Amino acid sequence: MENKKVIILGSSRKNGNTTKIVDEISKDNGIDVIDLSDYNISYYDYESKNIEDDFLPLIKGILEKYDTLIFATPVYWYNMSGIMKVFFDRFSDLIRIEKETGRKLRGKKIGVISNSHEDAIEDGFYFPFKKSADYLGMKYLGHAHFNANILNQTTKIELTFI
Repeated sequence: MENKKVIILGSSRKNGNTTKIVDEISKDNGIDVIDLSDYNISYYDYESKNIEDDFLPLIKGILEKYDTLIFATPVYWYNMSGIMKVFFDRFSDLIRIEKETGRKLRGKKIGVISNSHEDAIEDGFYFPFKKSADYLGMKYLGHAHFNANILNQTTKIELTFI
């Protein structure tokens, strides 16, 4: 792989601010996008009753094809979106029941795109992403926060960590 990148979009609105930001970044940088709302991904289950949902095929495909995973989420109640949290929680499957797939996370790179109607958010927002990267042997590249109001301007949206 030649550092192929993907943006994993976790928003509850198909045409919301996060999607608009992701679309511009994707178009300008030739980065693929996976919209989590297109998949049926159930919350983490200790009994693995959800083994037949879309999570495992999706993550296996992502890990085969991409070196850099960029997670894009709006800020919901000071946290990542619910759909993104469910996706992250399912990484537990990669530690418990799909260990071989989980090992493929090692050496991957991740970054985070967030947005809200604020110019900045507290660094604590990125803590789950950073700690998950550390735990899973991934390299945390950084993050970028966008004020959703920027969409009303002609400012070019750029990521410094890609």
